[in-house]
Amino acid sequence: MYGSLFGSFDSPAFDDFRLVENALDQLVGRFAPSAAIRAPQRAAFPPANVGATPERVDVYLFAAGMDPKKVEVSIQQNLLSLSGSRKVEASGNAEYYRRERYDGDFRRVITLPDDVDPERVEARYRDGVLQITIQRREAARPRQITVS
Repeated sequence: MYGSLFGSFDSPAFDDFRLVENALDQLVGRFAPSAAIRAPQRAAFPPANVGATPERVDVYLFAAGMDPKKVEVSIQQNLLSLSGSRKVEASGNAEYYRRERYDGDFRRVITLPDDVDPERVEARYRDGVLQITIQRREAARPRQITVS
């Protein structure tokens, strides 16, 4: 986050300082403000990509290792809500210095465009990616008008 204070030293004597530096980086990073107003909060799970075409909106949630049957997906007006839980098995005898993989309950709410049709939604989970496709309302789609 702030660059390493001890990166130029290559001595085992600085290993403990690097551990403390990493721990502080994680602690300060949790409370640091986002760079942009619409940026998701740090450590938002699952991370998402949202794309749109004139016909539909596609939401991709990167949720490797989850059981898709344990994910609740709902849409109300233009809010897509996801909730569930993910358990990451940890080795009992390992001492972790950093754990970045999310473990526990989660809830995400993603605001969609106003013209989505909540009656025409499909969800698929494949290769660790949950893809949700929401069709736009017919009346909101652009129409080609022939000039005579």
